[in-house]
Amino acid sequence: MSFLKYAKPAMLVLLAANTVACGNTETAKTQVEPVSTLKVAQQTHAIKAVVVTMYESGDAMGDDAGELQLWLERGDFSQKLDFPLGEYDLYLNKDGVLVICVGGGIPNATASIMALGLDPRFDLSKAYWVVAGIAGGDPQDLSLGSAAWAKHVVDGDLIYQIDAREIPESWPYGIIPLGATEPAQEPEDISTGWTLDTVSFELNSQLADWAYTQTKDIELADSEGIKEFRALFKTMPNAQKPPFVTIGDTLSASKYWHGKHLNEWANDWLKLYGGDDANFMTSNMEDSGTLTSLLRLARIGKVDPQRVMVLRTVSNYTMAPADKLTSWSVTAPYPDGGYPAKDAAYVVGNTVVQEIVKNWSTYENTLPYQVK
Repeated sequence: MSFLKYAKPAMLVLLAANTVACGNTETAKTQVEPVSTLKVAQQTHAIKAVVVTMYESGDAMGDDAGELQLWLERGDFSQKLDFPLGEYDLYLNKDGVLVICVGGGIPNATASIMALGLDPRFDLSKAYWVVAGIAGGDPQDLSLGSAAWAKHVVDGDLIYQIDAREIPESWPYGIIPLGATEPAQEPEDISTGWTLDTVSFELNSQLADWAYTQTKDIELADSEGIKEFRALFKTMPNAQKPPFVTIGDTLSASKYWHGKHLNEWANDWLKLYGGDDANFMTSNMEDSGTLTSLLRLARIGKVDPQRVMVLRTVSNYTMAPADKLTSWSVTAPYPDGGYPAKDAAYVVGNTVVQEIVKNWSTYENTLPYQVK
């Protein structure tokens, strides 16, 4: 057979290689030994809390603050860890609190959280997760600089959407659940023909209640910029209030939507997918991606989904004042650059994080609201 003509040369090569190896035992030994001395056990960090931020402006510290910067500048996150699969480095403090900035949009959030969850450097099995970032706020419920702990996260990207100029007159808006034929009014109207498990995420409501209890009396910072802007919403009492902490749910969509008709859709959509107790208050661009990854990681025991909290703070409203155009409002600068909302995300979120760290001997194995 033709392969036999290669057998003799191959055998000679193997014999020669064996001879060289046997004749150079000492050389091989001196080459191998140093490699074994380099084998160092990789340190695994047991994490107590993960703070999830979404974006940063410029450098991580020392310039205009995004969501990440306030955590780093106000806390002792002295250990910076390379994170090549993410958008930013990771930061760890001596108390076991890890901060990640996932990057804007659902794809970035999904990829970054999955990469973190599979990173062998961290034991996240007992970690509490605090998603803390800015958002649009429904002026019917919230004012600028306010903070809302969510019990429901609902995705707003998995939809049918038709051109706004072609919406039937009988429809309130041009968005339809996948698998349906018109805007749905009840949960039973949603078709089950599509395999989608990443639309509605129910968070641990008791943990959200606990987080709210820890933070409800915080006096959030006010500013002249947000006072002037909220005064434009003359017909909406909640929009005109100084910043406050509450409980309210969040719609997650990578697209930046805006306007009173889409605000109506967001309110309907939360109840459609989250249930009658769901109440749309904030719009974000990442959380359904974050929750998708966390729930997948929970399947293999990497994280505990009962320890996830979502906090969103209002940098802008989701619709225009009654006497202003939506086309103006959608790109209007955030009052004071959105700083009151960034500050609130840190102040409110950190209050919960510090409570967890302070009581870790209890909260490591017992959820806070279960403590008698």
